[in-house]
Parts: sequence; C-alpha cells; structure tokens
Amino acid sequence: VLVVDDNVTSRQIFQDILESFSFEVHLAASGEDALEEIEMADEDQPFELVIMDWKMPGMDGIATLKEIKRRFPLVEVIMLTGHGSAETAVEGMKLGAFDYLLKPTHFGELTAKLESARKRKDEQTERIRKAEVKLLLRKSGDI
Repeated sequence: VLVVDDNVTSRQIFQDILESFSFEVHLAASGEDALEEIEMADEDQPFELVIMDWKMPGMDGIATLKEIKRRFPLVEVIMLTGHGSAETAVEGMKLGAFDYLLKPTHFGELTAKLESARKRKDEQTERIRKAEVKLLLRKSGDI
C-alpha cells in the first residue's frame, strides 16, 4: 500500500495502523512523489493499492489520480479528504477511484475497503491473464 499525504503525522498514523494489519506500507508526501514511487516499484511487487489525500500542494489528489489511472490502470486508489462533499466523491469515482473516505477515517472501514480493492484488482488481473492466454492460443492455432 502506498500512502500519499502531505501531512507527515497522517502518513505515520496510516503506516502504523496498516502495518498492524500486516500491510506492507510505503509513503509519499506529494502526488509527484507517489508517481515516482509507483514507477520505481519492482515489477514482481507492484503497488496494488494507493490511499491518497485529496488536497495536497502541487499536484493535488485529482491530478494524481488521473495520472495513476492513465499510467497504471490496475492500481486501485482510495481517496481521503477532510473536505468532503458529494461532488468531490462523484468526481473521484468517475476518474477511477475505487472509493472515497472522509477524514478522520474509521480504520476498520478503511481496511475493509482495502481488502475489497485488493480483491477487485486480483479479479481484474486474473481476467487479463485469461484473455492473454486465449489470445496466445488463438495465435498458435490451438483455438
């Protein structure tokens, strides 16, 4: 899990809580840092999930979400904000966010969302794998 928040205390709290639930956690202080972290991730261990603050200086959560979904479409993103509204929630979901939570977040709810996002990513990855196998079989003439 990559936690993206410009507030160092928030990042540390998320890290402590998520590690207590056995998640491997990485931290980024900005949208730009988040994209760099995802890009540098090991191909064998890519980031599956991003928890990201909505409001950050520089590249905000919306701009970062757009770029993550453009470059890394299988990475699931959960948006966090202390400034939530129905409009921002809808906007984030339209742009590909898996879900949206308000700060302060109940960590039981967050971990449930993370598990759901992980499950969706695993299902998408499996569908892609099966489609690639079918394509290879068609090309080889076995179908």
